[in-house]
Amino acid sequence: MNRRTLLGSFAAAAALAEGGAAFAQRFGMSPGHVGPKNLITDVPGLKVGQAEDEKARTGVTVILPDEFAIAAVDVRGGGPGTRETDALAAENLVHGVNAITLAGGSVYGLAAADGVAAWLGAHERGYGMGPRAPGVPLSPIVSGAILFDLPHGGDKAWGMDPPYRRLGIEAVEAASDTFRLGTHGAGYGAFSGGMKGGTGSASVVSADGITVGAVVAVNSAGSTVAPGTKQFWAAPYELNKEFGGLGVSGLAALPDEWGPAKADPKPRQNTTIACIATDAKLDAGEMKRVVMMAQDGMARAIRPVHAPFDGDVVFGLSTGRRELPEPRAFLVARIGALAADTLSRAIARGVYEATAWPGCAVKAWRDL
Repeated sequence: MNRRTLLGSFAAAAALAEGGAAFAQRFGMSPGHVGPKNLITDVPGLKVGQAEDEKARTGVTVILPDEFAIAAVDVRGGGPGTRETDALAAENLVHGVNAITLAGGSVYGLAAADGVAAWLGAHERGYGMGPRAPGVPLSPIVSGAILFDLPHGGDKAWGMDPPYRRLGIEAVEAASDTFRLGTHGAGYGAFSGGMKGGTGSASVVSADGITVGAVVAVNSAGSTVAPGTKQFWAAPYELNKEFGGLGVSGLAALPDEWGPAKADPKPRQNTTIACIATDAKLDAGEMKRVVMMAQDGMARAIRPVHAPFDGDVVFGLSTGRRELPEPRAFLVARIGALAADTLSRAIARGVYEATAWPGCAVKAWRDL
């Protein structure tokens, strides 16, 4: 190991041991900060598109990297609904995606990825090995997960024509660097505990310039606020009063005291589905470790979580815009920690920004 690598190793170890902010101050760097838009699209090379069906009270969110992106997934809920997750395993061939879809609609929502795949193929975006015969399209890799919003209002009597393939196409066509939070996209019909859920997002830029972002659709059985209060469990990680700035007072609960959780959760009907992203250039194994760490962000923001009747899933992707120096393991640990905190913030923002439609069976956080 040469002197430069050795010094880098000591610096990375010091950063992990004393915390990123203290390390930044010691070396004259600014501390980490919220990205310009406080959205996952602050990660360079990434866009997000959304579409809703107001009549059916449901929607779709599409995460669209500019280029094929290294990806991973971690499933913790006991009742997940997913597509193309095995393809992301480090021991398998592909290791990446052209897009990720988050959708309402339970099993019907998986068809959103069909629409996204069709759009990508028509635009010559997809996975292929070697030369192609004339007229043979590429094979887009579109991973996805769904949440259960079927009983939350709206007309679901769609017979043989569920709206999700169409919504997937509409969402990917709308992809840009800005999108709306709350009752939009995949979180349109979501309920979180006894409150209206929604789509949330957040970002952070580390002291040394690594960007991490998260987007999430919150349809949890568990509660995002402490019993008897409006204080979010994610309050210790809040930045710039992004979900009300109420602080941490009142963050306490007795055993089995959950706050406004769903009174009668059913299997596969309660799910928080998310994607985290970074511009750091990670391989498939490193990305897997980051999404595993990011799952802790759900546990910090929702109580209880990862139950038998939840379908909690976190995807992660790397746009690869920023090279990482050695030793990489310390930096992967930092990125995972940032991803967990950022996902906690995104979950709280999804509930904070949600609004309830007329006649909605639950209240929004703002109406409590």
